[in-house]
Amino acid sequence: MTPARTRMTAALRELRSRTGLSLAALAERTAYSKSSWERYLNGKTLPPRRAVQDLCRLAREPDGRVLALWEMAEAEWSGRAARPAPPSAPAPTPTPASASGAAPAPAGSRGRSRPRAGGRLLVVLAAVGAVAVTGGAAALLLPRPDAEPRAASAPAGPRCHGGACEGQDPMHMLCGGGPDTLTAHRTTTGARVELRHSGKCGAGWARMWGTRVGDRLEVTAGGPTRRARVEDEVDTESYVYTAMTAARSGAVLRACFRPAAAADGRRECFEARVGGTGATIRPPSPR
Repeated sequence: MTPARTRMTAALRELRSRTGLSLAALAERTAYSKSSWERYLNGKTLPPRRAVQDLCRLAREPDGRVLALWEMAEAEWSGRAARPAPPSAPAPTPTPASASGAAPAPAGSRGRSRPRAGGRLLVVLAAVGAVAVTGGAAALLLPRPDAEPRAASAPAGPRCHGGACEGQDPMHMLCGGGPDTLTAHRTTTGARVELRHSGKCGAGWARMWGTRVGDRLEVTAGGPTRRARVEDEVDTESYVYTAMTAARSGAVLRACFRPAAAADGRRECFEARVGGTGATIRPPSPR
């Protein structure tokens, strides 16, 4: 996979992760099938421009950055990015040699049976030049055995750590790749809530799904409280994340879920220790 396609595919996977939608759910919400999305997200096929825009819409992401990646990937895919300029003039074609190795003389020119040295020299130089150009192009395209791998093809690492992650989106900061799920809880309304932590980012957050419009979630590790709210029907069919809060090993993360149906403001809270085992579930309590 080319560098541009690698970056674009990684961006599409990040967007899909942020939506929390399965491939089947993506197919239901767009004009593209489940198998098509599988190919797009695995880099097997270049997605249509419209598919990229639809995924950005579902993830609530402005499409400018991802479409720029798509443009570069499309140029590489179609060959426009690597298509060489046409040669200024075709190389001369050498005359077939006879068994003696000399070019046959044209009819009626016995007095000039020996080919001119200047003409033969031009043909030889043209052939050598063509080989040199082809070899130079191949040397540019083929990686050297001792060359370092391209930085673009290396997996991107987190963009923040500890206090720098405070209040940041875990997906945007690339902290959502392989985090620890400290504990999971099913609320009385049927919504699911998880406390998550990334050791690489030194931060934790909470997420909810199976929710209703108006449901709320908050998380804290003894510092600022980070909140999230289910805003619309799209949110009810995907994961909704709180922002991150810095949390070292040994810190206690506490999440509280407040259903939209709870007119009295009651919450369901639970907590877990980073690096610990088990969780403490607290009964619904007044605000």
